[in-house]
Amino acid sequence: EVQLQASGGGLVQAGGSLSLSCAVSGITWDDYVIGWFRQAPGKEREGVSCMGVDSWNTHYYLPESRFTLSRSDATKTVYLHLKNLEPDDTAVYYCGGLIRCSSNSHDVRKWGRGTLVTVSS
Repeated sequence: EVQLQASGGGLVQAGGSLSLSCAVSGITWDDYVIGWFRQAPGKEREGVSCMGVDSWNTHYYLPESRFTLSRSDATKTVYLHLKNLEPDDTAVYYCGGLIRCSSNSHDVRKWGRGTLVTVSS
């Protein structure tokens, strides 16, 4: 069974940092690539970033460059590192499995449960 579990969210002050984790089971990196999405209150879910089959193949869909990706093949976990957080980054962050990287949430084949990030001003 394919499972994705996002974790690591929490309350952080503006300017702070967080690292989110997406633990994956039931797939190989050749089956799915892992993307991160977020949904702020009252807004549509938007693509944040995606890591391709090769960990060097990363895509970032937001104009700012405050977020980075990394991966642990040993633990089958993809990390989204958030820095210099702003109140507008407040959202539920989700990881999803896709056939190929895309910023379109409709392309996600399997969703994990989200994790809430709240940034206070």
